[in-house]
Amino acid sequence: MLNDDVSPRVGALGLGAMGRPMAAHLLARHGSLAITGRTRRYDDLESAGATWCETAREVAAASDVVLAMLPDLPELEAVLAGPDGLLAGADHDLLLLIGSTSSATGVRELAARLDRETDGRVRVVDCPVSGGEDGATAGTLSIMMGGSEDDAALAARVLEPCGTPVRLGPLGAGEVAKACNQLVVASTAMALAEATVLAARSGIDPARMWDLLGGGYAGSNLLASRREKLVAEDYAPSGMAKYMLKDLRFATDVAEATGTHAALLPAVRAAFDELVERGLGEADMIVTRKFIEER
Repeated sequence: MLNDDVSPRVGALGLGAMGRPMAAHLLARHGSLAITGRTRRYDDLESAGATWCETAREVAAASDVVLAMLPDLPELEAVLAGPDGLLAGADHDLLLLIGSTSSATGVRELAARLDRETDGRVRVVDCPVSGGEDGATAGTLSIMMGGSEDDAALAARVLEPCGTPVRLGPLGAGEVAKACNQLVVASTAMALAEATVLAARSGIDPARMWDLLGGGYAGSNLLASRREKLVAEDYAPSGMAKYMLKDLRFATDVAEATGTHAALLPAVRAAFDELVERGLGEADMIVTRKFIEER
């Protein structure tokens, strides 16, 4: 465990729509950052001082804390294993921050396995985020953490430039909170879509309506972020709808594990199941409008 007066060496994997702007904030705050990717296309980060590594093994060797912003645990497993994997370079204490929206049970199982395989050198904090690309760019993400108090404190020191990191409980608590978050976001996206279609088919201009309703109880961060895309029927992906379906499956797991007979969750999950089956999963989540229009 690093002392508070020692600056941790930080690495980052998964430099996509969310990971890349987060990496820029980490680099600006901590002064250095080890990065890698499938191809070397991060001139902006390198010119700002990031160190390119050819493999995940090199990232681990150069880091005390590694943030992995990958889609899910299978993608993380792929960069952990093998002679060039992260674990091959973890011959020292290493804190792995899992930023994906994943199964809480899966995260706990992975952490237990890493603890066994590395004799306790590799520890885990789950830290999924909410706020989208806008929040990642602005450094205003809500960062939901699960892990030991000491590990979460170190994770918070590292992640603070990306937003507001808060420990919500033991390992897996961040993933449970993210599942709750995604239930609200998915429900809101579907409600915005249905309301927009109802308004348009009733002769109401959706743009004027949302200008008005956005200042009342129907307002939300999602509406503020997606209003223009919703009104313009612009479905270029910022957050793809198919990932929401994955997240709702994790929320269903939480409901089952806690004995919760949810009323809304099954309906929203069924709607996103249908949306993906109709071939709309690659579009932005606000493609819910097109989905409702075509049903």
